[in-house]
Amino acid sequence: MTDAQETAADSSLRTTGGTPPDDAESSATEAPIPLLEPREGIPPVVTDEAALARVIAAFAAGSGPVAVDAERASGYRYGQRAYLVQLRREGAGTALIDPVACPDLSGLGEALAGVEWVLHAATQDLPCLREIGMLPSSLFDTELAGRLAGFPRVGLGAMVEGVLGFVLEKGHSAVDWSTRPLPEPWLRYAALDVELLVDLRDALEKELERQGKLEWARQEFDAIAAAPPAEPRKDPWRRTSGMHKVRRRRQLAVVRELWETRDRIAQKRDVSPGKVLSDTAIVEAALALPPNVHVLAGLNGFGHRMGRRQLEQWQTAVDRARALPDSALPQPGQPVTGPPPPRAWADKDPAAAARLSAARAAVSALAEELNMPQENLITPDTVRRLCWEPPRVVDAESVADALVAYGARPWQIEQVTPALLTALSA
Repeated sequence: MTDAQETAADSSLRTTGGTPPDDAESSATEAPIPLLEPREGIPPVVTDEAALARVIAAFAAGSGPVAVDAERASGYRYGQRAYLVQLRREGAGTALIDPVACPDLSGLGEALAGVEWVLHAATQDLPCLREIGMLPSSLFDTELAGRLAGFPRVGLGAMVEGVLGFVLEKGHSAVDWSTRPLPEPWLRYAALDVELLVDLRDALEKELERQGKLEWARQEFDAIAAAPPAEPRKDPWRRTSGMHKVRRRRQLAVVRELWETRDRIAQKRDVSPGKVLSDTAIVEAALALPPNVHVLAGLNGFGHRMGRRQLEQWQTAVDRARALPDSALPQPGQPVTGPPPPRAWADKDPAAAARLSAARAAVSALAEELNMPQENLITPDTVRRLCWEPPRVVDAESVADALVAYGARPWQIEQVTPALLTALSA
């Protein structure tokens, strides 16, 4: 065990709430300690079935929660697949697994069935872990725990420093994790990301229990673990950056054609769509409706570095949009399934606008009292839906039933029902 790890084991040096200890003298001498090396060194990357079988056996025989993390290649590759999986468990040490070489980790997932997984910002990693056969039955999310406990900064580095007194090196968080072989400094960074995750979990559990919020956190964690995969987005091309500039239906059709063409190319080449064509270029072409390649080449994003063949494929997409009959053009905006935008409420339904104003103020005050972000107390969408279409008879039972229907957890319902009942009755 290194000196740094011995310090980590000393619980008297840990702080809670993201602030230094009250003892000014001790806090002045307890500067954060850089965490430079995993305690057992950097483990070899698992790239074959034999090595994976050994890891599965070791982690099945381990004890306590298992720290889990995954690295993606966002901004470099198409999609959000995992390119490295890191795990750590008492008695098993740390494992680094290459899910490209070992794409089926369902055996590892089965070996960890019933074990609590500790993740930071779990909703970011669970989709790519699900793709390779790993899904927890129970989890502890250290980022969400930090939010519920009222920490002002909930990134992993900030939490490890504020709670455990160590500094994690974060210089490799945005690198291209699809690189092979992975450089040693990146592997060191990846191993350190799970080095203290269980220690952080234990400290946060104590802090949540001290604040009377541990059961709330458990309900949130259970909801994340039980959540089904997200539905595919409808009309994902509408999320192109800069779409607010595009007003006419023909221009919308150009955005759609260019976005879908770009997506097919990016998927085929396995690169980030932004590396094929930028959102800015798509919007520029939509606004200009270029009639030919020469005009297209003069637009931002279609400069001299783009070859004639590339320009022609983009112009072909523009031409398809230009040739569409009016009946095939996309409608502006997306179908609204819930309440209208709040800015329109005053004109459409002044009473609903008044309810929303009162409810927002009540939720804000309660969140401040409980020392947590408003969106973790109750989602803004839930508040809007409840205020736009309140129960026919407004009482504690009907408000609670409505919150259940919108997916609120029992602890949230208990906390916000009195405040929302007052706001809806005003």
